[in-house]
Amino acid sequence: MSETLARARPTGKERHFGADELIVSKTDLKGRITYANGTFLDIAGYDEEEILGQPHSIIRHPDMPRCVFALLWSEIEAGREIFAYVVNLAKNGDHYWVYAHITPSFDRHGKITGYHSNRRVPEAGVVEKTIKPLYAELRKIEESQPNRKDGMHMAARAMAQKVKDMGLEYDQFVQSLSQH
Repeated sequence: MSETLARARPTGKERHFGADELIVSKTDLKGRITYANGTFLDIAGYDEEEILGQPHSIIRHPDMPRCVFALLWSEIEAGREIFAYVVNLAKNGDHYWVYAHITPSFDRHGKITGYHSNRRVPEAGVVEKTIKPLYAELRKIEESQPNRKDGMHMAARAMAQKVKDMGLEYDQFVQSLSQH
């Protein structure tokens, strides 16, 4: 596909998928989608032909803190897996929450060749009680600076400090929220 699809405006309406369903996608090293399973296509509202080759950020919701994605990319580019709560944006502007497990894919020589993400339904209580307030706080910090990068770095430091104050690393914090 030669053009990037335009991103929809958020509608405020939430979509849901089944607890027994798994959203799966794969990307190349630049984050362009190379595979999307049927659940991904259904919940995001895209046809396979229109989503393949698109940047995975096409489903990024504007309420998602940039610092969380910066951490995510830092971890997977370093060859490590990461778990994260993510709010995504469907083609029509609806949103959906996921509990994501993102891993690098390696060739037989140990070189990263792309990324693989499995997403499941998050626990609603965790999203409402912990993640939404945390993400709102992080976005407020990000938006407090005229320079977007400075805001992102400030929010990342605030998140790291909050987690450190709990005596945890980021991955321990995220995994401690879920009973999965």
